[in-house]
Amino acid sequence: MLSFEQIKALIELVATNGLRGVEIERAGFRCKIEGPRAEDASQPPGSLPGYPSYQGSGGALVLPTTTAAPAAAVPATPVPAGAVPTAAGAPAAEAAADTDGQPGAGIYVQTSPIVGTFYQAASPDAAPFVKVGDKVHRGQTLCIIEAMKLMNDVESEVDGEIVEILVKNAQPVEYEEPLFHIRT
Repeated sequence: MLSFEQIKALIELVATNGLRGVEIERAGFRCKIEGPRAEDASQPPGSLPGYPSYQGSGGALVLPTTTAAPAAAVPATPVPAGAVPTAAGAPAAEAAADTDGQPGAGIYVQTSPIVGTFYQAASPDAAPFVKVGDKVHRGQTLCIIEAMKLMNDVESEVDGEIVEILVKNAQPVEYEEPLFHIRT
């Protein structure tokens, strides 16, 4: 495990050198520090979460960095993993109604916590974890994302009903890519 000072030094390294990120793994503990993305520069200060969050069953610690927001502008309350923060730092779990196929009010968008391969079931011959129309509870496994030969459970962040599965089985997914629409 890394010490606080080592993590702080890695964050400074990424921020000062304009790196896209760095990832270190030691004894089963993985620390991934992401640098600012191109779309981050256009967002107002304080709009991105700047706190550690644990993801998946591998115990990954992800620390996003941004030079646009001073430490004092980071929201005091954590934004749930997968929720998109608004300009005020509050989660935007419910999307506004849109005419181009976007989710309407009362729909939570569950996103991928990591980059990897999406699997609907624990094995090829097993039943999928969830199907459209299934009722789900907070903490219930929705799918698995394989990353670097590690299987990471993706758990529901809300209680509700699956209204749409947005990716196909064995499809590669990106970080924060929408996976499910859940009616809350």
